[in-house]
Amino acid sequence: MKLFVGIVLCSLVLDVCSQRWLTFLKEAGQGTKDMWRAYSDMREANYKDSDKYFHARGNYDAAQRGPGGAWAAKVISDARENSQRITDFFRHGDSGHGAEDSKADQAANEWGRSGKDPNHFRPAGLPDKY
Repeated sequence: MKLFVGIVLCSLVLDVCSQRWLTFLKEAGQGTKDMWRAYSDMREANYKDSDKYFHARGNYDAAQRGPGGAWAAKVISDARENSQRITDFFRHGDSGHGAEDSKADQAANEWGRSGKDPNHFRPAGLPDKY
C-alpha cells in the first residue's frame, strides 16, 4: 500500500506524464526485484564484511533500470536504514548497527545509485557467484 501511495505521489509531484507513468512503474518493480536479489545474495553468501558491497550492488542494479528503479532503491534503502535505527533504539545499541554503520551503509547505497562500480566495496575472497 505504501509503495502504491508513493508511486501516485511521485507521479503528481514529479509530474510524470501518463505515458512515462507505466514505464516508471515497470522500472520501480524491476528495481525492487534487484534490491531483493542483492539482499537474498547477501544472506546466502553470509560473508564477512560484504554488507557494503551488497548495498552498493543492489542500488546500482536498480538505478540502471531508470528513474523508477533509482526511486525504488532510494525508498527501500532509506526504509531499511530507518527501521534499523528504530530497532537499535529498543535494543540499546546491541545490534552493531549504530549511526556510524547506518551512515556507511547509506554512503554505499548512494555510491551504487550514482552509477559507480559496486566492486569498490567487494571484499577479497567473496565468491565470483556474487
